Amino acid sequence: MPIKVNENTKEFHLFNENISYIFRVLEKSNQLEHLYYGKKIKHRESFHHLLEREIRPSCNMFEGDHTSSLEHIKQEYPSYGTTDFRFPAHMMTNRIGSHITDFQYESYQITNGKPALEALPATYVDEAHEAETLEITLVDPVLQARLILSYTIYTDRNVLTRNSRFINESEEAFYLNHAMSTSVDLPDDQFEMVSLYGAWAREAHVETKKLSKGIQSISSTRGASSHVHNPFLALKRFDTTEHAGEVYGFSLVYSGNFLGQVEVDTYNVTRVLMGINPFLFNWKLKPGESFQTPECVMVYSDEGLNGMSQTYHELYRDRLARGYWRDKVRPILINNWEATYFNFDEAKILTIAEAAKDLGIELFVLDDGWFGVRNDDSSSLGDWFENTDKLPNGMKGLSEKVEALGLKFGLWFEPEMISKGTKLYDEHPDWIISSPNRKASHGRNQFVLDFSRKEVVDHIFMLMDDIISQSRISYIKWDMNRYITEAYSFALEADQQGEFFHRYILGVYHLYEQLLEKYPEILFESCAGGGARFDPGMLFYAPQTWASDNTDAVERLKIQYGTSMVYPLSSIGSHVSAIPNHQVGRMTPIDTRANVAYFGTFGYELDVTKLTAEEQAKVKEQVAFFKENRELIRSGKFYRLLNPFHSNETSWMVVSQDKKEAIVGYYQVLAKPNPSYSRIKLKGLDPNKLYTINGSSATHYGDELMNIGMILADDYTDRASDYWSREHPHDYSSLLFVIKEFSK
Repeated sequence: MPIKVNENTKEFHLFNENISYIFRVLEKSNQLEHLYYGKKIKHRESFHHLLEREIRPSCNMFEGDHTSSLEHIKQEYPSYGTTDFRFPAHMMTNRIGSHITDFQYESYQITNGKPALEALPATYVDEAHEAETLEITLVDPVLQARLILSYTIYTDRNVLTRNSRFINESEEAFYLNHAMSTSVDLPDDQFEMVSLYGAWAREAHVETKKLSKGIQSISSTRGASSHVHNPFLALKRFDTTEHAGEVYGFSLVYSGNFLGQVEVDTYNVTRVLMGINPFLFNWKLKPGESFQTPECVMVYSDEGLNGMSQTYHELYRDRLARGYWRDKVRPILINNWEATYFNFDEAKILTIAEAAKDLGIELFVLDDGWFGVRNDDSSSLGDWFENTDKLPNGMKGLSEKVEALGLKFGLWFEPEMISKGTKLYDEHPDWIISSPNRKASHGRNQFVLDFSRKEVVDHIFMLMDDIISQSRISYIKWDMNRYITEAYSFALEADQQGEFFHRYILGVYHLYEQLLEKYPEILFESCAGGGARFDPGMLFYAPQTWASDNTDAVERLKIQYGTSMVYPLSSIGSHVSAIPNHQVGRMTPIDTRANVAYFGTFGYELDVTKLTAEEQAKVKEQVAFFKENRELIRSGKFYRLLNPFHSNETSWMVVSQDKKEAIVGYYQVLAKPNPSYSRIKLKGLDPNKLYTINGSSATHYGDELMNIGMILADDYTDRASDYWSREHPHDYSSLLFVIKEFSK
């Protein structure tokens, strides 16, 4: 059993083969004290010997007891104002304006499996034996409120998930000002914090910095998880590398405003908090109502950052993504956006689709510009009906013609947005998010619909359903190209405006649920101006996300490397695009563009009718290669080998679960004159297996490839003429190595 309870000392030990998490109930205050989180330790009857109590200058909860200061006790879900002065996990205000809470232990319950969260995405289990869940119930007798802390430990994964639920059992409303999903107090501060930062077209850049006294944080106040920070952070030891050392990961399954915060106090205790951003959050909890926080997924690894990443990859691929497409390889698609932008008609689309089919591509995606009178980005959002000037046979006719060519058909929507001058805006001007008597700011010439209102979400579903139900649609790209400003809902009372942001993202989730319930076999790809909503919450509904609007292969090395800190290759939308690249103007070889895009969902975003015969032949080879290897790429273990943030070179690899085959990608940004010899030490192979590389007759044991490395230089002994006539290295070059177990 992964959860052990000492009824006498009220100690709780959650553990599996690799991790332990221990806490207890304090004897006097009946609050929860955190004792340990990390590598598995042996279970014992009591862990009372782990208590640390010395008399320090402080305020104490109980008269005559000088060791009852919560400031000096590591806690599970701390409050503010009763001797702990650090940032709390929760805060509430009652009708008299008091913010003091005192949630005391009442009971616990252990269940097999993992309960779903109401109206929220979360990880899950297929079978009850995969996990156990502990629910701790605490009660504040003054507020007459109940707090349920939920802990799920997976049996065979280094994963612990946490969430919280507040219940108002009184006859008066109170306000929830602050409700984190998790709080962990670690006993020291000898960590570096790893996070993913960025902006449009340069998402998921890895930042590492040493913890310092006070607060350091990542967050979003933009209405989406954002390009700026991903809802993930890790704490690693100073000597931790990609493949060795301790690291704690924290990932929030949520797509709205969030906070990930690390506070180091003057005694070097490190408090990690993650959850909904308390900025502008204020939830009115009426009598009999409850509030559920999102889930935080915590991962402990003693095998470095890559070990942490692999745990997240497998969990999010297999137990967060769900439904028809979870375990399936994804079709190779072509998207017309960078080929045509808004300038297309049915004939042009069919010409591209027919050429794509001849190259072996499987899915055609029609992007922005098919609806209303949309010929640029200044109109028509919300008018989700076909532009018959461009598509005289409508979406039904076009989709049927594309399918008749032997391709599946996909379509772009931006459901959350509206343009002025549309039929939808004229009928419902109060549906846009704006503050009374003030200007509404635009972004990309568009405004945001108030998805906190059920009638708005239901109306958009009706419009989308009308198109989908009449057409042959297998894939939907759901975009979201601006953040929320003037956050206010005309449907909420003044004292409930602090609920707006959370209600908005619940509306987004609800629309996804409606669509998936009716169309379970449609493949959804989420997008938000690229990666502004690349988060675990979205993966619950859409198993893949467009990682960035930047399709440049060189920039994608950093973007995809950083994204892989948390997210599996099966979730990373990646395309081969035209050159000069439309974002940075770079000219990269088509081989390199594909060699980067392979390590994702793979597709094309260019006008294939303009390719040369040589390029067409290359694309056919690339498509064939990906079809042959996409199950390996989807389900294999991913290893980061050379870091693009530290070097001119990047390398990564994916290894099959049975270790019989692997693919290694190696990339050099700038060519070097007279370079030194290079080797890449591989990972994840079977040390005792013999392997071949790219079909060569030479064989290599796995231990040789992992400890000596794969040698990149050739042996030109007695072959000087071959050396001088070889193809010289160039900027933006890449190599792909297919490694297979040798069979006689």
